[in-house]
Amino acid sequence: MTAATGSKLSDPHLSERDPDLFRLIQEENKREHETMRLIASENYASRAVMEAAGSCLANKYSEGYAKKRYYEGQAVIDAVEELAIARVKELFNAEHVNVQPYSGSPANLAVYLAFCQPGDTIMGLGLPAGGHLTHGHTVSITGKYFKSVPYGVRREDHRIDMDEVRKLAKEHKPKLLWCGTTAYPRTIDFAAFREIATEVGAILAADIAHISGLVCAGVHPSPIGIADVVTSTTHKTFRGPRGGMIMCKKEHASAIDKAVFPGLQGGPHNAATAGIAVAAKEALTPEFKVYAKNVVENAKALAEALMARGFAVTTGGTDNHLLLIDLTNKSVAGKPAAQALDKAGIVANYNSVPFDPRKPFDPSGLRIGTPAVTSRGMGTAEMVKLAEWVDRVVQKHGDEATLTAVANEVRELCNHFPAPGLIVG
Repeated sequence: MTAATGSKLSDPHLSERDPDLFRLIQEENKREHETMRLIASENYASRAVMEAAGSCLANKYSEGYAKKRYYEGQAVIDAVEELAIARVKELFNAEHVNVQPYSGSPANLAVYLAFCQPGDTIMGLGLPAGGHLTHGHTVSITGKYFKSVPYGVRREDHRIDMDEVRKLAKEHKPKLLWCGTTAYPRTIDFAAFREIATEVGAILAADIAHISGLVCAGVHPSPIGIADVVTSTTHKTFRGPRGGMIMCKKEHASAIDKAVFPGLQGGPHNAATAGIAVAAKEALTPEFKVYAKNVVENAKALAEALMARGFAVTTGGTDNHLLLIDLTNKSVAGKPAAQALDKAGIVANYNSVPFDPRKPFDPSGLRIGTPAVTSRGMGTAEMVKLAEWVDRVVQKHGDEATLTAVANEVRELCNHFPAPGLIVG
């Protein structure tokens, strides 16, 4: 009797297995090389981060936590997760770290699950003022399952109105108070939020998704030890893979861990965890501190150069990695301006500005960030040139010849600043 023989699956390179997808990836690689990427939530991960995030660790399923898994064969995975946790702890001086959230929004949802019941009152910066969807906006599950009381910014200077925060908190007694932003160019006063949270008995949650790289490098104040819990993505200024992490005081460790698993998720994305470990190691270097400092210097230089050309930069500048531009005085809305800039090789996003009279999908502003161009090694001289290009494009946003000419000039500059992680040529 002849034993049955199995057939080995073929295992060709992606270019052979799926040439259509391979072509699309090549096109994106080229686009990321040839354009100035100014979306504040984007960056370039290093080659080492990308190697880890695309490794065989993606094959392993690992429900649970290190030494407490539901499946066998976890020795290596446990070591990877423990390494990531140890490095993030050291980097932020955090008491407890969870690196399993799939991204920033799930990390924020875990905070709700850990501390709130449906219908509880929460407070966060309103989306039109620069807050995030998951801080209680009406279109988010967080604004549907909880009673959301948004706070805002002052009309005269577009800074967070701490008097309003205190007044609303005393009136509504929120269970959870968020301090964190997605389109706010100024330093967050974590200590002032702590004082208010303590006064009304609220859990204070700091969402540092945008600024975590700046925080750990010491160029933005840290909420660690001030807030009860801190959430973040692991890309953006942190320069890691797409993922999330939560840092909290030891007293909240059990509640946070249970909220992540089994509360919201199954097995973590182990390859992403490995990428986080690499990114944290990179962030512990002196080189990263210089990078974070340069991110802020570039943002300030870009803001100054744009204001010198008559652009209305909200709050009159920036303290971090982004700036928000109100284009009302330029007689063009944010969306057509962003679309014209994209054709010119300058990738930004249209964005609402505080007290914007226009609708969110057709707002008055642009949001511009410097993390990605700084990762390429560009400096303040390039920011001045960028301001010149933005000015040309906005002035002649309907002129295809101008957009093409700027795109060619942008491509030429980008050729002198190869991006981390990309294969060029």
